[in-house]
Amino acid sequence: MIEMAKRHEVQILRRAGHSQSEIAARVGISERSVRRIEAEDPVRDLDDAAARTGRKVGRPSKVERFRKWATELLEAEPRLPTLEVLHRARQEGYTGGKSALYAMVAEIRPPPPPEPVVRFEGLAGEFSQHDFGQVDVRFLDGTKRRIKFFASRLKYSRAVAVTITPNERVEALCRSMVDHFHAFGGIPLVSVFDRPKTIALKWSKDGKVTDWNPTFQNVVTELGIGVELCWPYSPQQKGAVENLVKWVKGSFFKVRKFADEADLHEQLAAWLVEVNEQRPSRATGIVPAVRLAEERERMRPVPVDPEDFVLRFPVQVGPTGRVKFEGNQYSMPPQSIMLPGTLFLGRASVRIVAGRWSAEHERLRGKGRKSILAEHRSAMVAVISGDRGRRYLKREHLLELGSDAVEYLTEIRHRRPHLWGSDVDKLHELLELHGDDAMRAAISTALAAKTYGAEYVAHQLGQLDLLQHMVFTQVRQ
Repeated sequence: MIEMAKRHEVQILRRAGHSQSEIAARVGISERSVRRIEAEDPVRDLDDAAARTGRKVGRPSKVERFRKWATELLEAEPRLPTLEVLHRARQEGYTGGKSALYAMVAEIRPPPPPEPVVRFEGLAGEFSQHDFGQVDVRFLDGTKRRIKFFASRLKYSRAVAVTITPNERVEALCRSMVDHFHAFGGIPLVSVFDRPKTIALKWSKDGKVTDWNPTFQNVVTELGIGVELCWPYSPQQKGAVENLVKWVKGSFFKVRKFADEADLHEQLAAWLVEVNEQRPSRATGIVPAVRLAEERERMRPVPVDPEDFVLRFPVQVGPTGRVKFEGNQYSMPPQSIMLPGTLFLGRASVRIVAGRWSAEHERLRGKGRKSILAEHRSAMVAVISGDRGRRYLKREHLLELGSDAVEYLTEIRHRRPHLWGSDVDKLHELLELHGDDAMRAAISTALAAKTYGAEYVAHQLGQLDLLQHMVFTQVRQ
């Protein structure tokens, strides 16, 4: 729209006798615009916004003559999609842009009636709430760390449990939940979750879960828990659960100072004693421990011990007889290659079952590590046909010992090109006899001494055995 000040100037210049071409050049508009402005009512207000709203000037709006039609349509069908309104307007002769019509529809569409906020106030032993939270904590030395936590609360007694977690994955959720149920002394009928993306993988348009996280589903079945989820597109259902996380942040993390992470854990434990056993709840006016004693009579016992609690994950044995999990690898018998299986994850152990084959490993932490059982190495070598294939597989087993082993075998391959095969066979025998850790130490020592060959590693292993024997003899004396 041409500014009202320019329109006023055009009208003044025309009354002063200037030609349309002169005015167009002076004001910076077309002669056609000059003629249109000359035919308009005299400008008496220079407020551009008011003029634009009133649509008294400029080209007539193509959408305005459809306002009454659209109003009647939306009164009859309030939930009609805007795209369908545009389609019908086109059939009625509308030739303007969709943005203008969309803006008019947003203006005139009747607002939906507000939905009431649903508060999950519960009876004894009925509801528990669970949610992840995170907060940035600055320690006294100036360092800053983002702390993730999992919080649970019984709705009736207001008893609370909070656990610091390394992440917001399903294992952290399930283990924390079991720990919290043990702390509460039982399991309620229904557990309510606010942030379902950890446990609910897909939703339908009406808010129903169509694909659950299989690990969480197994835990729920094992514990016998009823689950209710707040739909992510229905914030009116979330108030009570969101308040749990906000309350933990505001009552603990935001009002305290921490020397370090150990101090944070200590203060958290003391704070939980205070809010559960000493301080009356603001919601009930009663100390949670008092109502918890009543609530426990209505809760079911927890069927698993937290230390023995295992989670199930679907896995598949790869073509090399390994199962990949959390960035690490665990060996399986060669007969299980390419079979689907289940990984049972404990706090410190891993058990894998694929068909009628199974294996138990110590749980690996971090990423990029491997747990290869000696019997799996031997069995894998036995099923490989041909000396060449077996030798390269043995070498691969040795290379998996680490960077020193890679460097050591590289030197052997180039320094002893005619003996390297025999060296690999002997080194593999030593690996099966002494194990991974002893072989790593012996290879590292031989590499540092620049002595290359299986006999030198065997010598180092002999020295290691002798040293261990001397230490054992001294301890007995």
